[in-house]
Amino acid sequence: MLTRRLDKAKEAYLKRDVEAARAAHEAGHEPHDAGEGKYLKSIVYGGLDGIITTFAVVAGVAGASLQPGVVLILGFANLIADGLAMAFGEFLSGKAEREYHESERERETWELENYPEGEKRELAELYVQKGIAEADALQIVEIMAKNKEAMVDVMMVEELGLHESNDSPIGNAVATFISFAAFGFLPLLSYVAGRVVDLGPNFDGFPWACLLTALTLFALGAFKTRLTGRSWLGSGMEMLLVGGIAAMAAFGIGKALEGLAF
Repeated sequence: MLTRRLDKAKEAYLKRDVEAARAAHEAGHEPHDAGEGKYLKSIVYGGLDGIITTFAVVAGVAGASLQPGVVLILGFANLIADGLAMAFGEFLSGKAEREYHESERERETWELENYPEGEKRELAELYVQKGIAEADALQIVEIMAKNKEAMVDVMMVEELGLHESNDSPIGNAVATFISFAAFGFLPLLSYVAGRVVDLGPNFDGFPWACLLTALTLFALGAFKTRLTGRSWLGSGMEMLLVGGIAAMAAFGIGKALEGLAF
């Protein structure tokens, strides 16, 4: 039910339909995130990095005119090593961010408990800087201070610029690795097929790898508009352009260093 109201509210916003927006709000509380995009960032960036880095290997090997077997060796090595590195990095950064948030929250809570007047004055000054009259700012803070948890929540955002995140470091790490491995495998698919199925001695997997990569990059860019509300065509082309630049750079480097292959 919450997801349905969220979809209706978002559709109303995209169409700038005031009546539809009012109806969506009157149907009940309209959450701005129903959890649908919880791992969207990890999926998009993990997938983007996976497909670009793996295709960069494919393009570099193709540019250097090396054997297809080299593509599979380097491609799968990149798939596992880089995928694990990204997942570990996502986990450690998420864990560090959560620990920092918790330590700052403990400090703000201690300061509020031991010197409430100072904390209230600081928050009131921030509201005054935003253009709120001093008398109103003091009244707002006094009301808020009646609920310690709410007061600390607001101080974390207003004073420190820290927003609490419910994301799981482990969940983000797993989503990153799975996305990296799944999308990163696609540029290798034609080479794997060439090994598994007899496609003839003249089969060249590189053009098919280019096609699969281009289609996947476009689809990945279009997918992220599910929550951003941007044009799926523009977002898809943007992702395709970014990946294309990286691929051409890798192919060019491979071609330039072709003479070093032995």
